[in-house]
Amino acid sequence: MLYRLAADAVLLLHLGFIVFVLLGGLLALRWRRAPLLHLPAVVWGVYIELSGGLCPLTPLENRLRVLAGQEGFEGGFIEHYLIPLIYPAGLTRDTQLVLAGVALFANLAAYGFVLWRRRARR
Repeated sequence: MLYRLAADAVLLLHLGFIVFVLLGGLLALRWRRAPLLHLPAVVWGVYIELSGGLCPLTPLENRLRVLAGQEGFEGGFIEHYLIPLIYPAGLTRDTQLVLAGVALFANLAAYGFVLWRRRARR
């Protein structure tokens, strides 16, 4: 039971990280130092998508699931949990490139908005 809870916690942490990568730039509206934490997360998220690699949280979750007596899964977090929600087929290299582009665009838009707001206040 403990391994299953730990695997679920890793799953939630992973999902939270993805949301942070996509939307964390908006935290800079409130906290000036948010980019110090957010921008490295964006670089990591985009790197994982462009390189075709796996986030280290994926094998950790799989190992915890196996220890809990559950089955692990093939592929990465996005392929296993998110892609089935969005696309009927599995994760392809083209899809990974699109996801990296979405992450970059979302963050360019967020930081552009933050800069615009800061300039408007002056």
